[in-house]
Amino acid sequence: MTDDCKDLSLWWDSLPDDLRHSDRPVLSGQLSADVAIVGAGYSGLWTAYYLLKQQPDLKVVVLDAHVAGFGASGRNGGWCSALFPASIDAVAARSSREQALALHEHLVDAVDEVDRVLHTEDIDADFAKGGTVTLIRSQAQADRAAEELATAEDFGLTPHHTRPLDATQALSHLRATDVQGALFTPDCAAIHPAKLVRGLALAVERLGGIIYELSPVLDIKPGAIEGDGFTVRAPIVVRATEGYTPSLRSFKRQLTPVYSLVTATEPIPDAMWDEIGLKERETFGDFRRLLIYGQRTADNRIVFGGRGAPYHFGSRVAPAFDRDNAIFAELERSLVELFPVLQRTKITHRWGGPLGVPRDWFASVSLDPTTGVGTTGGYVGDGVGASNLGGRTLADLILSQSTPRTQLPWVNHTSPKWEPEPLRWIGVNAGLVAMSTSDPIEARTGKQAWRAQIASRFTGH
Repeated sequence: MTDDCKDLSLWWDSLPDDLRHSDRPVLSGQLSADVAIVGAGYSGLWTAYYLLKQQPDLKVVVLDAHVAGFGASGRNGGWCSALFPASIDAVAARSSREQALALHEHLVDAVDEVDRVLHTEDIDADFAKGGTVTLIRSQAQADRAAEELATAEDFGLTPHHTRPLDATQALSHLRATDVQGALFTPDCAAIHPAKLVRGLALAVERLGGIIYELSPVLDIKPGAIEGDGFTVRAPIVVRATEGYTPSLRSFKRQLTPVYSLVTATEPIPDAMWDEIGLKERETFGDFRRLLIYGQRTADNRIVFGGRGAPYHFGSRVAPAFDRDNAIFAELERSLVELFPVLQRTKITHRWGGPLGVPRDWFASVSLDPTTGVGTTGGYVGDGVGASNLGGRTLADLILSQSTPRTQLPWVNHTSPKWEPEPLRWIGVNAGLVAMSTSDPIEARTGKQAWRAQIASRFTGH
């Protein structure tokens, strides 16, 4: 099965053999455990890792319908960041200024914690903490950047976590077209996400955890996980399924799967890098409405992705949705528009996958002490760093430990359920269309597009 995963992404295709291949068991029959986790991606594996580090005698089992790292953990854009899907002022509005800052500080630390674990477990995930440069390339983008900078200043995040760059300073990081300035944060690392998730799976197994692959779960209930041909009984059961959550019978409307698509260039010659920049492997994007994201890989490619693929009725997830030629063409056009020097550079990999979006765009980690059902997720694509904090926090909650992490404002937050169909399909796709059509309007007029401003009211931003 893992050989078939080479086509999932550049990351899977470039895994060394010792990380790609696995001979993990398939679950059948009855099983009991202390903690049973559904989902062998970052969230599930980080939870298992920190549980076993703190209490090695626990019987922790992790189940996945496919293989460890099959989902977003092995297909994302490779940003290990301190980002949270809701803005810091939105977090403060739901809690307090102090709690919002505490969450931000823990997310900043999560980036370094990932690096610490990589060293401890001898995982080479091409980690390079070069920060993020978010370019300003139009007046409308400048207006949004000014709002973000003002919020950062209000919360005391400048200059250590957010600082403005003028055009010359921005171009010293990356030589894109139409650059008017940028915002820079040091709190992000470029990584090889599949090396991280596959290495983490091996670390969990070294600690005594058991990972069952090709073991699809049908539902999660208090004290039990019901699968295709098996049942797991455990006092603590954890849902760590992100964009695949609607496949579970009891969780159809908790998260909506939204697709993000990604491309990768062939390795780029050194001479061409002199015209592009990214000497520190900075991650990059700009302030357009429809998100883009990029990084320079350790083998000198550019990985470049973005949103815009349609939401599928009934929260359907299918391999056919991982690729959308129209979106790939738009991504490739956008990349060349940013860096004209890449016009003749080949795109060698195209892929995609679903991420999990809560109705209020507010990620959460929770444990119901009455039912023993826990979860962490809803990262809206910002999960590489946040899942580490989520896994650590959920481990604290499971072990009944009161820590600064368990006091953070995303703990035991409950997002409202998504609307039933067809309202969900209409609303999500209308928002995507509003965002995608607003960027060319704003580039042409220099003014904020009203349709995107209306849509943004429903995204927590």
